[in-house]
Amino acid sequence: MRSDHRPLAVFDLDGTLADSGHRQHFLEGRRRDWNGFFSAAVDDPPLLEGVRLVLRSAAECEVRYLTGRPERCRRDTVAWLVEQGLPEGRLYMRRNDDRRPARHTKLEILERLGREREVRMVVDDDELVCDAAELAGFAVVRARWAQASPALRDAQGHAGRT
Repeated sequence: MRSDHRPLAVFDLDGTLADSGHRQHFLEGRRRDWNGFFSAAVDDPPLLEGVRLVLRSAAECEVRYLTGRPERCRRDTVAWLVEQGLPEGRLYMRRNDDRRPARHTKLEILERLGREREVRMVVDDDELVCDAAELAGFAVVRARWAQASPALRDAQGHAGRT
């Protein structure tokens, strides 16, 4: 993987590049099945609008991927990115034991990246992540091209796993 000095374009995965709709049922009810939710990610179809944006961005920016998926999903996630023909790019994942909401975990990483390089854009479907990134001064593209279930929105806002 080549690192350079072009600005960064930082892309979320679930709901931005990967259609997680088929696995959101794992988050319904009181006992969310996080292992089932993340294990089924290998079968996510790509979201074409997100894929087109990442491919266009790669012409001017170095692509990075920032996900709320836990580190234990790295191998499957990297394989999925390759299978979709997406640009090479460093992948940032949540520690397996980190249960904080993504708006906190992702913002920490974005702020660190912003100290090292220009972050041209952050692309994410989680409104709370987008709000936090904008408040911190990042240019945000809100990925509104996928349908998120109420269970997923609750998980993004409160459960601290995605």
